[in-house]
Amino acid sequence: MEFDATFFAFVGLVIFVVAIVYLKVPAMMTKSLDGRAESIRTELAEAKRLREEAQHLLADYQRKRREAEQEAKGIISAAEREAASIKEEARQKTEDYIARRTALSEQKIRQAESEALEAVRGAAVDLAVEAARSVLEKKSTDAVQAKLFAKSVEEVKARLN
Repeated sequence: MEFDATFFAFVGLVIFVVAIVYLKVPAMMTKSLDGRAESIRTELAEAKRLREEAQHLLADYQRKRREAEQEAKGIISAAEREAASIKEEARQKTEDYIARRTALSEQKIRQAESEALEAVRGAAVDLAVEAARSVLEKKSTDAVQAKLFAKSVEEVKARLN
């Protein structure tokens, strides 16, 4: 029996396989692969947990954003209502002010007309009295003047009593 190179290659292979089994290389490889698989499972679970947490945070921030938008709309509408109210109040106050000023001006005009009318009447009375006095001085005698004076004094006494 002659041993050729194939036989020695086979024997080397068998010795190599026995050495690998003896040194528990397959168990180490299995353990290493199992550890790697477990770390990948752990990383996947962590990634899934982080993804769910991120989705919850996203939903929470979207809800807060919607609430903030609603609050902003409420604030804007309240400000618009307040501005309209202030505008209406200012318009009403302006109208009232104009009405009061108009009434005051009309009252002053009526008072000025009344004072002017009284001044004209007073001037007319003074003029009439002066004209009457002038006419009486020119056309009346001393006896008529004494009689008119006595009558005037009696009228003044009657009005004072």
